[in-house]
Amino acid sequence: MAASATIAGLVATSSVASAAAGPSPQPVPASQSMSPPAAAPVEKVIVTYKSKAAEAGSNTAAKSDADAKGRATGEDLSFERRLAGGAALVDLGGEASKKDLGEVIDAFRADTSVASAEPDIRAYPLAVTPNDTDYAKQWDLFETTGGMNVPGAWDKTTGTGVTVAVIDTGYATHTDLADKVVAGYDFISASADARDGNGRDNNAKDEGDWNATDGECGATSKASNSSWHGTHVAGTIGATANNTKGIAGIAYNAKIQPVRVLGKCGGSSSDIAEAITWASGGSVPGVTANATPAKVINLSLGGPSATCPSVYQNAINGAVSRGTTVVVAAGNNNTNASGFTPANCNNIINVASTSREGNRSFYSNYGTIVDVAAPGGETRRATDTPGTVTTPENGILSTLNSGTTTQSGENYKPYQGTSMAAPHIAGLAALLKSAKSTLTPADIESAIKSNARPVPGTCTGGCGSGIADTTKTVNAVTGTTAPGGATFANADDVTIGDNATVTSSVAVTGRAGNAPAALKVDVDIKHTYRGDLVVDLVAPDGTVRNLKASSSSDSADNVLSTYTVDASSEVANGTWKLQVRDVASGDTGYIDSWNLTF
Repeated sequence: MAASATIAGLVATSSVASAAAGPSPQPVPASQSMSPPAAAPVEKVIVTYKSKAAEAGSNTAAKSDADAKGRATGEDLSFERRLAGGAALVDLGGEASKKDLGEVIDAFRADTSVASAEPDIRAYPLAVTPNDTDYAKQWDLFETTGGMNVPGAWDKTTGTGVTVAVIDTGYATHTDLADKVVAGYDFISASADARDGNGRDNNAKDEGDWNATDGECGATSKASNSSWHGTHVAGTIGATANNTKGIAGIAYNAKIQPVRVLGKCGGSSSDIAEAITWASGGSVPGVTANATPAKVINLSLGGPSATCPSVYQNAINGAVSRGTTVVVAAGNNNTNASGFTPANCNNIINVASTSREGNRSFYSNYGTIVDVAAPGGETRRATDTPGTVTTPENGILSTLNSGTTTQSGENYKPYQGTSMAAPHIAGLAALLKSAKSTLTPADIESAIKSNARPVPGTCTGGCGSGIADTTKTVNAVTGTTAPGGATFANADDVTIGDNATVTSSVAVTGRAGNAPAALKVDVDIKHTYRGDLVVDLVAPDGTVRNLKASSSSDSADNVLSTYTVDASSEVANGTWKLQVRDVASGDTGYIDSWNLTF
C-alpha cells in the first residue's frame, strides 16, 4: 500500500526544479524563492519494455505484469495506459513513500524484459508579477547592452509560416495574441489538476494554477494566485506588432500553439512528453493528430533530476527527427543546470538568463550544458527582499491576465526568469525557420550559438556562447553577413575520450578561390578541464593549423573562442575539420559545435 512521500517535481522556468526526494511546494515567483522546490508526490511510474517483450506491444501483457509486480511488492499497481513512445504508465494506487517507490522501480528494473523504469515526475510554472506596458519598454529587444538586437532582423523575416508550440499552462485570452493562436490541446490527464472537470481535451484554455491554501501541493507549498505563465511566454514569442497597443513579439507573424501541461500543482513528465510528441506532429494514442505541427517548441518548465528521464529524451528525439527545434529554460536556482530536466536532455537549446545590464541574472542556472543566453530580466536586485518588486522596468514585459484565480481582464506585466529568456530564443528560431525553411534543428542551434556575442557583464559558471544576436544570426543564414561572408557549421556532438583524438567536419561549397587571410573559426567545446585539449584546424589538403595548445595550469571549463586564421594559401571549397586531442586522463567532454566564417 502506497504511503506518502515523493520524488522530484517539474516546474515551469520562471524558476525551474529538479529531481530530489521530499514534498513539493506550489511554484512561487522567482523573485521570492531561489532554492529548488521540494519534490512532488509520485503517483505513477513509466515502464519501457524491451522491444521483443510481450508487454511492449500488448496492453493485456503489460496489465498482467503490473498486477504481478504489485503482488510482489505489496503495492496496488495497475496499468493505466500506453504512452506515445510505447512505454507503459503504471499507477501506484496513491502517493508512494520513497521506500515503496524504490521497491516498485527496483522490481521492474530487475525484470530482464524491462528496458527502463522511472517515476512520473512533475513540473510547475514560476514567474514574477509586476506591471507596465508598450514597446518602448521592451529593452530586451533593442538595447545595446542587454538586448537581443531584434529590430534589424524584421526587414528580412517576421516568422511568417512557422508555428511555435508553447507547452505550458495554456492560453488566457488576449487581443494582442488572438489572431496568432492556432488550435492547441490540453494534455493534463488528471481532471483535478486540469480544473476543467474532464482531464485531456482539445481546449487549451488556461484554467488557472492557483493554490487556495498552504500545503495544497506538498507540505511546504504556499497559497498563490494564478500565473498565466503560458500567455506571458507566448507574448514574447509572437504578440502582434504594429497594432497601436501593447508589445511586439519577436516573431510577430508566427503562429502560437498553446499546449497545456501545467495546472494545479504543476504537471507530469508523461503528459509533458506526450505534448512534445503531439506538438511536433507525432502520434499520441487517443489524441487527434495535430493539424498544424510546430517547427519550434518552447519549454519554459523543468524540475529537479540528476539525469534526463528517457520519457523526455525519447519525445525530444522524436520531435527533432521531425524537424522541430526544442528550446528549454535552464532554471532559476542559481546553480548548475545539469541537475534540472529537461534542461539536461540532449537535442535541445538550453537557455540561461541575462539582465538589462548584461550580466547573468542573479537567479539563472548556469554550467557547461547551457548553450546560449537571452534576456530574462531582474524585477528586483539579488540583495532586495525576496517577494518584492523593486525594479519592474528591468523585467520582461509581456501579455498577461488580471485574474487572481480564474481569467479576468487582459493586461501586461513584467516577469523575470529563464522562462522569459527561453521564448526569446524560440522566437529567434521561428525567425530563422521562416527565413530559410530548409534549416534543420541542428542548423538553427549552430547559427544561434555561432553568432551570439560575449556576455558584456559577468557570467560566473557559464552562459554558453553568450547573448544571442538576432540580426547577426538572421543575416548569417540569409547570406547577408559582412561582405563576402558565409558561415558553414556543424552542431553534431562529438565525444572526446581521454587520450583520444577526434574530428568534426564541415563541407564548404560555393566559395570561389582561396580561403581568406582572416578566416574566423568559432569553437564551442564542453570539457571539464580545457587545459587537457589541443585544438587544430585541418584544411581540405590536410594542412594543420594549431588553434589552441594544451596547458597543465589551465583548469577552467570549456573552450568557447573565436580564432582568426590566415588560410589564404588554401582552396576554400572542400572538407575542413576541427581536430581535438585530449592529452591527459580524468576529464572528458565533447565538441558541441563549431563553424567557419569566410
